[in-house]
Amino acid sequence: MFVAWREIRFAGGRFATIAAVVGMITVLVGFLSGLTGGLAGQNVSAVLSWPADRIVLSGPAGSTEAEPTFADSAVTDAQRDAWAATPGITAVHPVGISQLRASTPAGASTAVAVLGVDGGWLPTSPVAADTMTLSTPAAKALGVVVGGVVDVAGRPFTVTAVSGDDWYSHTPVVQVVRSDWAALSAATGGTPAAGTALVVSGSPAGGDWAAVDSATGTTSAGPLGAVTAIPAFRSEIGSLAMIVGLLFGISALVVGAFFTVWATQRRPDVAVLKALGASTGTLIRDTAGQALVVLVVGVGLGLGLVIAAGSALQGTSLPFLLSPFTTVLPGVALILVGLVGAAFALRAVLTADPLSALGSNR
Repeated sequence: MFVAWREIRFAGGRFATIAAVVGMITVLVGFLSGLTGGLAGQNVSAVLSWPADRIVLSGPAGSTEAEPTFADSAVTDAQRDAWAATPGITAVHPVGISQLRASTPAGASTAVAVLGVDGGWLPTSPVAADTMTLSTPAAKALGVVVGGVVDVAGRPFTVTAVSGDDWYSHTPVVQVVRSDWAALSAATGGTPAAGTALVVSGSPAGGDWAAVDSATGTTSAGPLGAVTAIPAFRSEIGSLAMIVGLLFGISALVVGAFFTVWATQRRPDVAVLKALGASTGTLIRDTAGQALVVLVVGVGLGLGLVIAAGSALQGTSLPFLLSPFTTVLPGVALILVGLVGAAFALRAVLTADPLSALGSNR
């Protein structure tokens, strides 16, 4: 690193420029990662909070029809009973989901995801008919507290608890008992069903979930796999993930191009160093270390800006997730991708001929 540090000090402007470019790319990747995480949370946080080994939707797996989704699923009582009777399955809880509009006597109104659950299933679940528990975002949007009244589809519910930060498909979650959900679903033209999905605990004999799916005419998946059945989640995350992937590619291209040009310009100097006895391995480590320094400085500056801006956005209407998965992980990935790009510049170091430094071409 002796030569690398001297070059960085000698050509500080060039290295500062490329570090700034890496920093700007890091800001873009960090912001997109944070927004992706925030949007994902507002899509699926309610589903991921369920204590499930498997989430079951109606519709047989592998059918030629469109893949099952939460929007189209309607699990019947017979399918629920078949799952409950399967050896190894310890619990089956139907959950109904309807996206409706809630309002208050004071005039506040907002779209909500109404979840119909078994009374007392979760610590936040209601236990009696005509009562409702609200997630904190729903309570904030409606401006109600415990003891208040919320109307859904012309039916009043008494708020018994406000807890959690659950969202489903970009709408805050409210919970009612399943019989109330069935009445709301029928009043708004929904399909009669035991629920939208089954939340299953346990495991069938041999872990053969496919056999149970086939026997019951349903499709099951783990919680992480099941969230892809929310159409908005799949399209949003797919688009944003593709943009983040393109930024990783651009980062590798920018870093690789810079160090390729830089290594080509310094090839005569590398030839002199080889003529003086420097080994190729030492020069490669020197060049790679130089790239690592630039990447660490650029990524560090970019992450600093992302963390500062992300902290300022917490609690605002913009969904932004600030966590190691949206900051540290993309930063490490950018450094690795940048090193891959810089590796293409090593060819100039490997092919530098020490004889050219001794005037062999004259």
